[in-house]
Amino acid sequence: MATSPRPDQPPRRPGGSSTAPLHAESVLGGRADSGTGGVPAMGPGVEPAGFEETTQALAPAVGPWADSLGRAGSRAAQTLLVAAVVVGLVWVLLRIKVVVIAAMVALILASAVGPVVKWLERKGWSNLLATLTAFLGILLLLGGVIAGIVFTVRAQWDTLASQASEGWNELRRLLESTPLPVDTASIDAALRRATEFATSGSFAGSALSGLSAAASFITGLVLMIVILFFFLKDGEKMWNFTLRWFRGERRAKLAESVDRGAQVLGGYVRGTALVALIDAVFIGGFLLVFGVPLAIPLAVLVFVTAFIPVVGATIAGIIAALVALVTNGPLIALAVIGWIIVVNQIEGNILQPIIMGRTLSLHALIVLLALTVGTLVGGIFGAILAVPYTAVAWAVIQVWSSRYQVGDDPVLGSDPVNPKDRVESKATMAERWKYQRMRYQQALGGRFGATERDAVRQDDSTDDDAARSAGGGTGSGESARTP
Repeated sequence: MATSPRPDQPPRRPGGSSTAPLHAESVLGGRADSGTGGVPAMGPGVEPAGFEETTQALAPAVGPWADSLGRAGSRAAQTLLVAAVVVGLVWVLLRIKVVVIAAMVALILASAVGPVVKWLERKGWSNLLATLTAFLGILLLLGGVIAGIVFTVRAQWDTLASQASEGWNELRRLLESTPLPVDTASIDAALRRATEFATSGSFAGSALSGLSAAASFITGLVLMIVILFFFLKDGEKMWNFTLRWFRGERRAKLAESVDRGAQVLGGYVRGTALVALIDAVFIGGFLLVFGVPLAIPLAVLVFVTAFIPVVGATIAGIIAALVALVTNGPLIALAVIGWIIVVNQIEGNILQPIIMGRTLSLHALIVLLALTVGTLVGGIFGAILAVPYTAVAWAVIQVWSSRYQVGDDPVLGSDPVNPKDRVESKATMAERWKYQRMRYQQALGGRFGATERDAVRQDDSTDDDAARSAGGGTGSGESARTP
């Protein structure tokens, strides 16, 4: 009489073979019931059935990518793939550079003006009225600056041209009287070639290219104005829509990333604008006192270049000194250089620490590298936007990564990151409470968003509870409602 299979044996397929790999203990131990068609007992020189399959299942898989060279090759392939994706993305962004720059400028302006909109809303203004007020205010400010530059340059251009010619002649005589090996003939030849180019047909072609660039600039300006308006009016709704696609920790980190990014951009623009305004007033007033032509446009140039850290003040100082040298002589030019050095020292040692605090929190080398890359990619706009967006990237990295070991180390020494520069020290108590609520929203019983289906389910559960109460608490909701 056939015995029933033991519980520890797997079921058998027709033909006596097992439907699953044999258990290692049964195979290697050699114990099986011969009457049940199982594995025969092991003996000297006898391999039990299924031994090869079992050893192959238990042995680790070895392939051409399992060794160190294979792993290095797979990592290299992954790196090349990621690099190809990044290069493709950069190529696409460069093709639509006008749109990208317009959006980035609008975002940085919205971060600076956004607190004004919220302040007006707290005062009882409607969202539309507060947005229009802040929007028109920033447009009038920018338009007034540009118009002032254009009209001042046109009014003083003839004076500058005549004085530039006289100043160049004086500078040439000064260079010829010095023992410096300066070839003034080569400089005259270069000026003559520049004049001939300006009167030739090639200059007309360059002018057409300039008109094309001007058209692109106007297109980007109009697009920036439109994007800025919608960022000011519906920026919070847009971000609320984006956050609803995420939950828990990701939602909290995304919200914190945007808050820190807006804090960096807004603080950078407001602080830099105030410092730049002070520099422009000091330098412009000095140029006016000493009768340097184009003092107002040069002051505006100081204001604009102040948004380029490290090198902006140097560029503005060189241009102002050259204008003073050509039009007023070397003594006034030296005085302008000395005054600009004094103003830059006041800015770096007094104004920047007091007004801006630790908004950027970037090393000087990182600032220089960001400026170089931004200038190569986006020109003057890239130079202006590179540093604040690099600071935003650093803040976002701190939000999403917890691998950095904070505090002094017995081997490495003191922590190079100041505690005031850490991202956790820049969030308010209200923001921290908001992030915690996002993290534990579902655990505390809260819903992430009421959809129509959730509302229907809630209504049905309410009806079921009412029906149970009416029916004495017995039976299901549907049975209770059924007559």
